[in-house]
Amino acid sequence: MEEALPKSLNPRNRDEAKIQEEIQGALRGIIDPGTGLDVVRMGLVKDTQLEREDTGYKAILTFRPSSPVCPMAFKLAWDMKQAAQAVHDIKTVEIKVEGYNRAAELEAILKEGEEQ
Repeated sequence: MEEALPKSLNPRNRDEAKIQEEIQGALRGIIDPGTGLDVVRMGLVKDTQLEREDTGYKAILTFRPSSPVCPMAFKLAWDMKQAAQAVHDIKTVEIKVEGYNRAAELEAILKEGEEQ
């Protein structure tokens, strides 16, 4: 059975579908060291959206760590952001964090340096 990365919106065209697949593939490369499983298989990425920008797309990922006090949440979220940014046509990445005690702090760290 093929795993699917949850999507809040159906892609509007083939390009967006391809980008969604590439993001999913990139995220599968992020392994939780505690379980040895990737973040997609673990179900830690609850949603992914694409928003068109002037020169590409913004990817918005919803990350829900396996525990409200997950010791690997900062590392996994950072790795998710880097992996999604490496996908062709992705210009910016936003990670929304849910179900984590330090969600606001983690989101703030992930946004550092993005202000232009």
